[in-house]
Amino acid sequence: MIKKQQQSFLIVAPFECAWRDDLRFREAGRGCVSFEAFALNDVTVVFREHVGSQQYHYKRDNSPHYTVIIGSHKNRRLKIEADGKTVVDEAGGGLCCSTAFQSYWISFYDGLISVGKGRYPFQNLAFQWLDTNPNCTVQYVGLSSWDKHVGYRNVNVMPLTQNHISLWKHVNCGIYEGEYESEGEDGTEDKRRCHETWGLENFLESWELSDMFFVVGKEERAIPAHKVILAASGNFGLSMSAKDIIQLKDLTYPVLHSFLQFIYTGRTWVPVSQLSSLRTLSLHFEVNSLAKKCEEFIERFKLNKKLFDSAKSIEILYPSSRPHYGESFPSGVPVDINKLKRFYVTGEYSDVEIHIEGYDTFFRSHKVLLSLWSVPFTKMFTNGMSESMSTEVCLKDVSLEAFKIMLEYMYSGEFNKENIMDIGMLLLQLLLLADQFGVSALHQECCKMLLECLSEDLVCPILQVISSIPSCKLIEETCERKFAMNFDYCTTASTDFVLLDEQTFTNILQHKDLTVTSEERVLNAILLWCLRAEELHGWELVEKKIFTSSPEILFEDRLQSFNNFLSLVRFPLLPHALLKKLEWSMLSKQITALNYLVKEAIDFLELGLVNPGQDQKFQHRRSSFRELQYICDGDSNGVLYFAGTSYGAHQWVNPVLAKRITVAASTPVSRYTDPKVLASRTYQGTSFTGPLIEDGKVSSWWMVDIGTDHQLICNYYTLRQDGSRAFIRSWNFQGSVDGKNWTNLRVHENDQTVCKPGQFASWPVTGSNSLLPFRFFRVCLTAPTSDENNQWSLCTCFLELYGYFR
Repeated sequence: MIKKQQQSFLIVAPFECAWRDDLRFREAGRGCVSFEAFALNDVTVVFREHVGSQQYHYKRDNSPHYTVIIGSHKNRRLKIEADGKTVVDEAGGGLCCSTAFQSYWISFYDGLISVGKGRYPFQNLAFQWLDTNPNCTVQYVGLSSWDKHVGYRNVNVMPLTQNHISLWKHVNCGIYEGEYESEGEDGTEDKRRCHETWGLENFLESWELSDMFFVVGKEERAIPAHKVILAASGNFGLSMSAKDIIQLKDLTYPVLHSFLQFIYTGRTWVPVSQLSSLRTLSLHFEVNSLAKKCEEFIERFKLNKKLFDSAKSIEILYPSSRPHYGESFPSGVPVDINKLKRFYVTGEYSDVEIHIEGYDTFFRSHKVLLSLWSVPFTKMFTNGMSESMSTEVCLKDVSLEAFKIMLEYMYSGEFNKENIMDIGMLLLQLLLLADQFGVSALHQECCKMLLECLSEDLVCPILQVISSIPSCKLIEETCERKFAMNFDYCTTASTDFVLLDEQTFTNILQHKDLTVTSEERVLNAILLWCLRAEELHGWELVEKKIFTSSPEILFEDRLQSFNNFLSLVRFPLLPHALLKKLEWSMLSKQITALNYLVKEAIDFLELGLVNPGQDQKFQHRRSSFRELQYICDGDSNGVLYFAGTSYGAHQWVNPVLAKRITVAASTPVSRYTDPKVLASRTYQGTSFTGPLIEDGKVSSWWMVDIGTDHQLICNYYTLRQDGSRAFIRSWNFQGSVDGKNWTNLRVHENDQTVCKPGQFASWPVTGSNSLLPFRFFRVCLTAPTSDENNQWSLCTCFLELYGYFR
């Protein structure tokens, strides 16, 4: 049983779980729990959407949940289970302790589960796992056990705030097994994607890319080094061109080795007897951090000689050394980043010029620094290729701006994100460049930024580029999910989606999160993709084309794809009238698969001959839009009325007064130009807006803003004339995303519909633009009214909009 001791200590018995109201993420799917645990093994933490019972056990839970087990298999493994299925089973011995409480933290951020040890969350990361198809509804935290009692105390749940950004830096590139690692020609593992295993220590006392050397000791032993690294660490008086030789005949090799080891790794070991010589060498070359550490040890040794055994070595660490996994060069070593930036700008100690084909610009750089970040560059400079013997390199098919940003990143470990966030394609080019040259830290930063700023307008361009790049699998899946959840918009805002490859489009059509207003949208999108359409249209236009052509000519090499895709359309969900049209269409007559599926759907609707069961084609999809259907003039089914009820939450009040929507006019508000009248249910005898000069033209308009968080795919609208006889004859009904750039949804020229004072009139919105979602709508006069005395007065006392509302 669960016991409390001193209010802050609880013991969880085997096969039980403790749930508390305060152990809950503030935001579903995002939070961190920290705690101390005392256990022989199996510290078990459960994440669920709802609270479980005391007798709850995750092995018997059929609902969505995650389980993190620290110290599984007698304190030898770390396990993570998703919905009862083991997804992580890694060696993790010693994580639990039976003799004392240990501190742990576990964070959950959109499927990224991070586990750390220690009392400070987001530090001392031990392991991470990323669920590519996460359950982001988990919110409650349960403290459980397996077959031994577990003690818990100091349990806290906190929001992630900005700490998730630092957690993303640690995400291993190799999430998708087998996609990143390959065998090099020499049989060695290609570390192209994991620069964390590669660092300055690989160039310590290496002749590879060296441009100077020390001559040390009486035996005159030659020790190679790299000018740019030494110059950024101290003052060595190095020249710009000649191959420097620094004579150190009075110094022993072990001292120089400790000195260089500290510079190249941020850590060294030195016998106590050599501390003085190491300090002298450090002072001579102004490696001040090492000199200071030597002095500290020497002073401590003077105070108490018993502290040290002069025959043994002591370890010296660079003061700011941070051994956490995933830190980028040059942190952890005594290299001055500001000096590196200066060397990049001035070209000091450079040994290579990089030219980008098609541009006159070139970059003076340092082979060793490029090689630190990039194994491809390392191979280029060291594997006997032409570049290894030359001081010039020419790169083809590379974006100049993206390469410049990558190069700046290699010298500083950071870049100005604000300059990139506004230019989606530049960020994508930078990601591809980082992938090409294996700069994995930059690749991860770009992936993270793309995920953070991903919009519906970006998913198609991104998918066209990255679908064949294994290292971008997470972005690809996220874009496919974003596309699927915004299917209406992504298939009607532009025809970019027809450029997607077949597999990507298939993934979207089969995605479990596909959200669409109607199955007709799915059919139209398939037709557009198979036609490689350059303009948006529906199936009716394809029907007209097929009268003068044939499926083989229209669809060309995508005809088979069209037949395959048809099975993904849920025809039984289409309106019966539309199915009858399709049944008698030329499309159905010429395409056997379409004819069969349409007839099957009609039989289902008319005769119920098919037992739907669990067949997906009979199941309704998700819809992010609510259909507000026009029934009759002045009905209560429109957007403005719906907003007046707080979207169905309470009795109607004028939505303008409730500030649910905003109505504006071309002329200032006055007694007869009252915005709230247009949303009112009460007839107003005099209600008009006057003319305004816009772009040199006379215009009068009423405009509706349905709100920041809302969109409408408008398919009908209603106006009501006030008591005057200034009837509108020519006007445009328009939509806008930003309230500045307007799209014509219906153009009226010499329309005689309105002919009586107080009359209602309604019109359907058709055509390709009727498929687009907008936030702003307006009725705009384009020619004088029927009243010569009030030619430009837009006399309207009611406006209503219909369609698919979100």
